[in-house]
Amino acid sequence: MREVREGIYIGDLGDAAAVKASEVPLVSHVLSLVGSSSSLLDSKTSAHTQGAENLHKLAVPMLDEDSQNLLDNLESCLEFIEKGRSRGGVLVHCAAGVSRSAAVVTAYLMQKEHLSAAAALKSLRRISPGVHPNDGFMEQLAIFESMGNKIDRDSSSYKKFKVKFLGESFAKGEVMESSSYASDPGSATVKLPAPSNTIESGTERSTVYRCKKCRRVVARDENVIGHDVGGGESAFKWQKRGGKEGMYTQAPVCTSMFVEPMQWMTAVEEGVVEGKLQCVKCEARLGNFNWSGMQCSCGAWVTPAFQLHKSRMDAAYF
Repeated sequence: MREVREGIYIGDLGDAAAVKASEVPLVSHVLSLVGSSSSLLDSKTSAHTQGAENLHKLAVPMLDEDSQNLLDNLESCLEFIEKGRSRGGVLVHCAAGVSRSAAVVTAYLMQKEHLSAAAALKSLRRISPGVHPNDGFMEQLAIFESMGNKIDRDSSSYKKFKVKFLGESFAKGEVMESSSYASDPGSATVKLPAPSNTIESGTERSTVYRCKKCRRVVARDENVIGHDVGGGESAFKWQKRGGKEGMYTQAPVCTSMFVEPMQWMTAVEEGVVEGKLQCVKCEARLGNFNWSGMQCSCGAWVTPAFQLHKSRMDAAYF
């Protein structure tokens, strides 16, 4: 067990066992990041006190795999670490003290000391040279950095990560709960301001997209997932008969937009790989979805893809 900063330690299962046996009196809190079957602590994801030992524990089941969702666990972990430091000391451990615990401690240093992911990990390695978060964790720490070392669920980088994670979960055959999708922007509980065709100086314009047939709201700016524009027609596998390489000069155009899966998409909730996206009110066809991905008119490949055709919607600005 190594002390990273005053009151925060990183370690492995053996260190957790020593703390549980009261052999390390300086530690009052333990954050356990291991598979639920191998955890020496409780597998519950809430902190509590254990009898006379007064040991506060937070066990977050997490595998050391590239596809593991680290970002959605960070807020509770970082809050627990901060509380543990202020009340005696906190041990952050995984099985070997190399990947999972290192990723969480790195994120804590990023947030607490305003560091980049690279700088925070370099600082941690001065204390514990063997730490090495897996590639998936490092990618998520880069996203964490792009969000300002906090979890911003409205940021485009987070939404791209979330949709990608949902796609990987679907590919594994996991059951997709409705709660994992974005809320319905057209729900009666969601209030929208009156649309406006004018923009005041210094203000940002936001957009609401409505079904062109019945005017029901189907998406907002924050539901849109951006993608890098592709190479236009030359990016497609097919070629026009008699066409020559380099004949395409028109700039790539996106005739559709890609969004995060939302709770009004009943076809998505049915669990099929691909299908049509229809307005939940009038059943007009708005687009398509495919968990395996599809190609935009600009040539870019988007995976997974929830595509709404711009021609089937009207945009209102406010």
